[in-house]
Order: sequence, then structure tokens, then C-alpha cells
Amino acid sequence: MEGGSSVISLRVTDLSTITLPMDDTRRPDHGALFGVASEQGGYFTARQAHRCGFSRANLSHHAASGRFVRVGRGLYRLRAYPSSPREEVFRAWLSFGKDTAVVSHESALDLLGISDVVPDQVHLTVPRTRRGRPAAPGVHVHTAKVPPKRDETTLVEGVRITSPARSIADAAAAGTSPEHILAAARRALARGMVTPQQLEWVARQRGGWVARIIRQALDAAASS
Repeated sequence: MEGGSSVISLRVTDLSTITLPMDDTRRPDHGALFGVASEQGGYFTARQAHRCGFSRANLSHHAASGRFVRVGRGLYRLRAYPSSPREEVFRAWLSFGKDTAVVSHESALDLLGISDVVPDQVHLTVPRTRRGRPAAPGVHVHTAKVPPKRDETTLVEGVRITSPARSIADAAAAGTSPEHILAAARRALARGMVTPQQLEWVARQRGGWVARIIRQALDAAASS
């Protein structure tokens, strides 16, 4: 230090290595969001909306204006979209996670149109690793050590559900009455939705009571 003055050395950081946050400047694509929602009864998740260019602020704005209806955490509905008798199924399925949950048991039989049972809850099957997650009121979550494989599921009205054979076996194992299981199996066979071989396979896999009721349905169909 000379003459009362000081020299301060500064270490300059290489600015090329700094990553600054950038605002999401994508324009919201209402057409893309409508396409997503129209396949899900008018419902969509916040994540799906974000993929279509909607920020949190956009979602809040449209919810406040009434264009979107917030029906749950991270779940919305297009207000102008026609209502569906499957509203509660869409809400339960999307709320739990469409990439994780599959509509199953009596709910799947109902969607397939092969059962007279009117479920008093929405039945979902999820991997056992998700069993700690609480279910919403009116939702019955079944956990499976081996979740339904892709060939054990199908799409009905945009909802991923268990296949006819798996749905019949799951419902039987969960305690659906024998007459309803027999009726569902007969209808599925008569409509070509399932083959005798597929039902025989699930009967062998489950064994016990489930195998007996399914084989009873197969015998009845063979003799008719």
C-alpha cells in the first residue's frame, strides 16, 4: 500500500460456466391440451398442461377465470367439456397416476360392460411399492407384487383398465359374488372379448376358489 491507496485483486469467474435460469417463454397450446383432455373425459394433470406450454401462472389464471376447473391437487378439468358418467373413474385414475395405476376389479368389469355389479368405489391396482400412498375417498387401491403386464390391460374410453380375463380373476379373488363372476365370464366369452384358453390360463395361475368358479363358467359355456 503506497500513498494511502490500495489495490484490490479480483478473481474473475468464467461467465461461460454460469447457467442462469430462463423463463419458460413457450406459448400455451390450447389445441394440444384439448387433445390430451378429450382422451381423458375432459380431465388433465398439471404435468400434462406444462408439456403443452402452460406454466403454473397460466393454470392459475385459467382456473380463476373459470376456463379450467381445479378438481384436486394437480388435476384439472375443461369446464366446457361435456360431462361423462365415468367422471369419478377419470378423477381417481389420473389423481393416482395414469402411468402407475390401472382401473381394475369390479370397476374394470363395469367399464367392459360385462357385469351387473355397480361398484360403490373406484378400484385401482398399483405396484406394491406404491402401497403407502393414501387413497382418496371412494377409491379402493389394490396392490400387486407383479402389476398387470401390458398384454393384461386395455384402453376403454381412454382409461387404462385390466383385460377381461384379469378383471374376472381379480374380482373373484376380491370376493365378488359367484353369480356375478359367472355372468361376467359368460358375457365375455359370448362377445369374443376373452377366449376359453385365456380364462383357463388365469384359472391355473390363481388356483383355489378363483380356479373353481372360472372353470364352472367354462363348463357352462361349453355345454350351452
